[in-house]
Amino acid sequence: MNEIFTRVSIRKYQDKPVEDEKITQLLRAAMAAPSAGNQQPWEFFVVKDKEKIARLSEISPYAACAKNAPLVIVPCYRTKGLRWGETALIDLSCATENLLLEIDSLGLGGVWLCAAPLEDRMEKAEAVLGIGEDLRAFAVVPVGYPAEEKSQQDRFEESRVHYL
Repeated sequence: MNEIFTRVSIRKYQDKPVEDEKITQLLRAAMAAPSAGNQQPWEFFVVKDKEKIARLSEISPYAACAKNAPLVIVPCYRTKGLRWGETALIDLSCATENLLLEIDSLGLGGVWLCAAPLEDRMEKAEAVLGIGEDLRAFAVVPVGYPAEEKSQQDRFEESRVHYL
């Protein structure tokens, strides 16, 4: 799985839409993630509306890059009916990482913009999406064809590995 070693955060996008079949593939990859007790607490909002994308780009000082993306995916989690609700953020982290790896695999670019667990960011994203209390916004992930090239850093540090 080469994408683990090539995926980078892309914040600049070409003015070119992402094809529907690629969007479906991204969502399939995200939903293939493991989850505690197989509870699959995720819901995904696919945002193509430019006005909503502009508003999502304002949820934090770091989200401005979303404004020019042709597509934003907002992973959310359910708060009701979960056997282990406290693991929902972990489950969504796995789903979001799968999403990012598939973005790279399909020749697209994207970046994970944090919403959860920061309440103000979550509330701003939820207001844009018009979702109620049974769903919480986890992240904002702009997606598009990259308009920048980057290479991944090698983050391996032997000193952080402990053999027992």
